[in-house]
Amino acid sequence: MRHSLSYGGVPAEPKFRNPRPSKPEIMVVADISGSVASFARFTLQFIHAMASQFSRVRSWVFIDGIDEVTHFFEESDDVADAVQRVNAEADVVWVDGHSDYGHALEIFHERHAREVTPKSSVLVLGDARNNYHAPQAWVLEDLRKRGRHVYWLNPEPKGYWNSGDSVIGEYAPHCDGVYECRNLRQLERFVTAVIDT
Repeated sequence: MRHSLSYGGVPAEPKFRNPRPSKPEIMVVADISGSVASFARFTLQFIHAMASQFSRVRSWVFIDGIDEVTHFFEESDDVADAVQRVNAEADVVWVDGHSDYGHALEIFHERHAREVTPKSSVLVLGDARNNYHAPQAWVLEDLRKRGRHVYWLNPEPKGYWNSGDSVIGEYAPHCDGVYECRNLRQLERFVTAVIDT
């Protein structure tokens, strides 16, 4: 008791642990239409190879319809095999099999918006070439409010953005970052830029 007087009379010396930052949950929404299929395949492989860095990785793929494909990765130890199953079995055609980001994002929001939490980072992969459909950018705005971050990886060179049917300019204001990403060096730059956020 006498020794505790140096602690203000408390008979124990309290020790505090620094809080550990929790691992984020990653929700990947990837366009797998013909123009970006190889990019989506590569990025899905990369994200799932890094799965140990996140508390959970969930994935959806779309063209004009959208389908969750997380189970393909959970059922296989071979990421390449899982991606092959995604390409063969995912239900991603709604009408005509031409990219419709707006419709796919609306369906994602309708089915899964409530699952986006302050721990969730949403990662959209695609060129934002929307075939002149309505972009429904409000979906990203809402996901950004619900979640931790929204990022967009675009495999097209920046010089092509917002040309023709590209609507990346409609989506960019609702993202924490939009990155040109066509190769490993650019992907590494993206990872380095967001690793501390």
